[in-house]
Amino acid sequence: MARLLKVLGLAAGSLAPALVFFAVPAPAAAPDAGEAVFKAQCASCHSVTARGGSAVGPRLSGVVGRRAGTQPGFAYSPAMKGSGVTWTPDQLKRFLASPAQSMRGNRMPYAGLRDPKKLDALVDWLGKQK
Repeated sequence: MARLLKVLGLAAGSLAPALVFFAVPAPAAAPDAGEAVFKAQCASCHSVTARGGSAVGPRLSGVVGRRAGTQPGFAYSPAMKGSGVTWTPDQLKRFLASPAQSMRGNRMPYAGLRDPKKLDALVDWLGKQK
């Protein structure tokens, strides 16, 4: 330590306590923005578990690429079952922005997510839930 102080041109005792080095762990990765949106907007009715029963709404694991109204074990509205929609990212964005307008007669009681950044993050995150 004395040698380091001399190299730095500091007197012993002046800043020695400040030169103690600590191993600081790297900060934890920030949660995915889409996951945060899901937890705030969707998790009260939906889950992303691959197995188990549905909640108020159907499970959303594997939703991207799935035909609307086909999650086993969930009682969908006739509008959802008969829509013929396949949940692509763009289709999900349209639906989640305004469920009542994009698929009339569906029973999802959600006003919609209008923030494009949050919508993109949510749909991207849902696409990773298998």
